[in-house]
Amino acid sequence: MSSDDRGRTLAHMRLAPRLALMAAVALMAAGCDAGGIRPLYAPSSVGGNVTEKLKQVDIAPIPGRVGQRVRNELIFQNTGGGNPLPPTHRLEIVLTENITSTLVRVSGEAEGQIYSVQAAFRVIDIAQKKIVFQGASHARAGFERFESIYSNVRAREDAEARVARTIADDLKTRLAAYLSRPT
Repeated sequence: MSSDDRGRTLAHMRLAPRLALMAAVALMAAGCDAGGIRPLYAPSSVGGNVTEKLKQVDIAPIPGRVGQRVRNELIFQNTGGGNPLPPTHRLEIVLTENITSTLVRVSGEAEGQIYSVQAAFRVIDIAQKKIVFQGASHARAGFERFESIYSNVRAREDAEARVARTIADDLKTRLAAYLSRPT
């Protein structure tokens, strides 16, 4: 075997796994349409665009500061900051908040806390006046306790904002998945 033949053989050996990977990716991409798997926010032949459907969801008021943050975040994510469309569904959310102390000193003071929220939700079809989808979501965020009361307030508010965004992200994704399914 000449050195030219060995060089070609090595080149083919390096190229073969790449070609196999490209073929597998092409087969998976081709199977997405046929198998019913498609991007969540892509236009659908059965029900239109999910982005437009999200604009038709009315978010009910949620009591409390964290509830207002979750609601504002959901409204912004669903409408993109634009005007909502006439509602076809209503999303109702009930929040349960909890604070757990961690890293407790010998004196009994907590050095850290975990702020957690449970969000029970239900989606109501406005035309049929019935619950069509329901579930729960949760989020947690830790924060440190400081000597300054102002630092403690700010640390808790930051934890609340992180939790509100996490809940809103989860609810938007779940709502989009529900609205994208064929009816």
